[in-house]
Amino acid sequence: MKCLINEQHELIRESVRRFAENEVAPISEKLWEEQGFAYDIWKQAGELGFLGLPYPEQYGGGGGDWLGFTIVLEELARVDAAVASSVMANSTPASLINNFGTAAQKEQYLRPILEGSQVGCIGLTEPNAGSDAANIQTRAVLRDGHWIINGSKTFITNSGTDITGPVVIAALSGTRSDGRKEISNFILPVGTPGFSLGNKLKKIGWRGSTTYELFFEDCRLPANNLLGEPGAGLKQTLSNISTGRILIGALGLGILQGSVERSVAYMKERTAFGKRLEEFQALQFKVADMATHAHAARLMLYDAAVRRDTAQPCDVQASMAKLFATERAMEAAHQAVQIHGGNGIMAEYPVSRAFGDAKVLEIVEGTSEIQRLIISRDVLR
Repeated sequence: MKCLINEQHELIRESVRRFAENEVAPISEKLWEEQGFAYDIWKQAGELGFLGLPYPEQYGGGGGDWLGFTIVLEELARVDAAVASSVMANSTPASLINNFGTAAQKEQYLRPILEGSQVGCIGLTEPNAGSDAANIQTRAVLRDGHWIINGSKTFITNSGTDITGPVVIAALSGTRSDGRKEISNFILPVGTPGFSLGNKLKKIGWRGSTTYELFFEDCRLPANNLLGEPGAGLKQTLSNISTGRILIGALGLGILQGSVERSVAYMKERTAFGKRLEEFQALQFKVADMATHAHAARLMLYDAAVRRDTAQPCDVQASMAKLFATERAMEAAHQAVQIHGGNGIMAEYPVSRAFGDAKVLEIVEGTSEIQRLIISRDVLR
């Protein structure tokens, strides 16, 4: 592990862990109950540099690396994966704007979501386009210097808050000469005429982050709100997808580690049949497996993040890390609930909230089945 992380990474871990335990943990249950957004936490996270860690200092970032950001998400998710998911989701529009935006777009849209005055979100998923991203139906037509957008999006994390800023949306913008769809990305500010929110979606996990449907009805955007080149939207999104899978894996790792620590603490304080739970071998084996899986997931994720930082191929490694970390997180959350017994199904216990959070991770940024498809193709090639 020491060959992957340095003293700066350990300082990041200590800082985020202290923040998560002192600021996030006390309000975690309230966020879960109210299905709200942690505005004060968001502002503090921006001020402390957690939101913009891997982005250029020129636009309010920290000039750090993706390994450091992976550690940020791991430590936040160890306490509350919903809060961590908002930070993770903010990084997707941030990366797209940072990698493909103009200097003016970065100054206007990137800086606020790195510094914490706004929160960004990505509008890709539609009712009939999830893992099949190329099947989107939202359309954009260039007319009199404006893009006219019609369509809808769903499952959009970070939408509907009082500080939601730029929404980067994907839309069909034409047809290529070979007959294939041309998909472009657009930066859509909240408040744009024709843009509206649909239902607030109720989830079994990530309840402490907001998720809405989005609707676009003759939504008019200036031509210069196009992100990058026309027709480059799918390529832009795919270029960032491995990074996203590493970050989702980091949330899984946080749940894994949190499940170990909560289970051990409960086993040390709880008694049954005249003995502390920690004396029962069956439960000892459960935490042994959880701890082993956490260590393995950490090695896989840190390796993938280092590959990302050093511009090495990491697509397969990211899929492997995401698959392993999220599925083991689901198992660990299950076992943590089991160890807690009746208390484990009570909402005031973090293990119950982590159980729902863990399930979400097996679906977002490509389901477990999609990850296995990617990995198997590489193995069989």
